[in-house]
Amino acid sequence: MNDSRNDIRIALPSKGPLAADSLKLLTEVGLQVYKPNPRQYEAIIPKLPGVSVLFQRAGDIVYSVRDGSVDFGITGWDVVNERCPQNNTVITLLQELGYGHCSLNVIVPENWDSVHRMSDLKESQLSKSYPLRVATKFPYLTSNFFKDHNLEDIHLIEAEGTLEIAPTIGYADVIVDLVSTGTTLRDNRLKILQDGQILASQACLIANRTALKTHPEVSRIARYLLEFLVAYLRASENLAIFANIRGASPEEIASQMFTKEVISGLQGPTISPLITRQAEPWHAVHLIVQKDQLAQAIEELREIGGSGVVVTPVTYIFEEEPLAYQEMLAALEE
Repeated sequence: MNDSRNDIRIALPSKGPLAADSLKLLTEVGLQVYKPNPRQYEAIIPKLPGVSVLFQRAGDIVYSVRDGSVDFGITGWDVVNERCPQNNTVITLLQELGYGHCSLNVIVPENWDSVHRMSDLKESQLSKSYPLRVATKFPYLTSNFFKDHNLEDIHLIEAEGTLEIAPTIGYADVIVDLVSTGTTLRDNRLKILQDGQILASQACLIANRTALKTHPEVSRIARYLLEFLVAYLRASENLAIFANIRGASPEEIASQMFTKEVISGLQGPTISPLITRQAEPWHAVHLIVQKDQLAQAIEELREIGGSGVVVTPVTYIFEEEPLAYQEMLAALEE
C-alpha cells in the first residue's frame, strides 16, 4: 500500500483471455466483483471492504504492482517473467490459478524439414551469412533462451500484433510466441521445436513486497485471498463420495478401505453407523478423492461391498494453514 492512499488495491486484466476468467474465479471463490457500469475501470469486492479493484492491461499490471500503485494483481506468469525478471519488489503469491494456460515457444516454418531442435537451428544458422532474425513480444526471455543454447548470432525484432505471418512475408526467419491450442500455427504452416519451450504459463497472483511487509492490513488481505483461493483450487481437483457399506464396525470397514489405493481419503475416511429398519450392520462412508481417480474409487468401493454411491463437487478444502501463506512469510524475510 502506497502511503499516499488508504485503500488496498487489486488489479485485474481489463481485456483479453484472462479478463473474464479472473472475474469468474473470484466469483466462484466467493469474492464477486461488483462493477455496476461495464465501462468503469474501478470496482469493489463487497466481501472485502476497503479493497478497490482496478482494471488494467495484463502487461501493465506487473508494473503497477512493482511500483506500488496497486498492492495485488492477477496477470500471466509469462508477463511477470518478461517484464519483472528477478525483481525483488514483486512477490508471487500463487503461480498457478488454473486458467490462461499457454506456453512460450520457438517456432519455425513447417517446411524446415531438417530443423526439429534448437541444435538443428544452430547448425542451420552456421550456414547463413546473416544473423537469425527472431520476431517476438518477449525479447528478454527470448534472448536468454537463445544464449542458453549457444545461439547468440541473432537479430531480435520486437514486434506487436500477429507474429505468425512474419516468416511468410519475410521480415523474420523465426518467431517466439505464446501458444495455447496450436491451431493458428498449423493454419500458418508453422511448427514448434521439440525443445523450444521457453516457459509454461498461466494466470498468477502477485503482490507488492513492501506493502506486505509494512502494512498489516495488506498482509491480512493476502492471507484471506490465499486461504480461499488455495482451498477452492484444491477442492476443484477433488470430489466428495458418500457410500453405504455393510460391516460390523467402522474399524472393520476402514481396515478394508486401507488396503485399497484410492479410497482411504485425505487422512482417512469418515465412517458412521447407518440406522436401518432391519437393524442391519450398515455404515455410511464419506471420503474425498481426486477427480481423475473417480472410476477407480467406485470400483474399489464395490469390491468391499459399497452401494448407494453418491458423488458431489467440493467447494473448498481448507488446510490448517495454506502452504502458500507460509511461503509468503518466508519470502518476506529474505
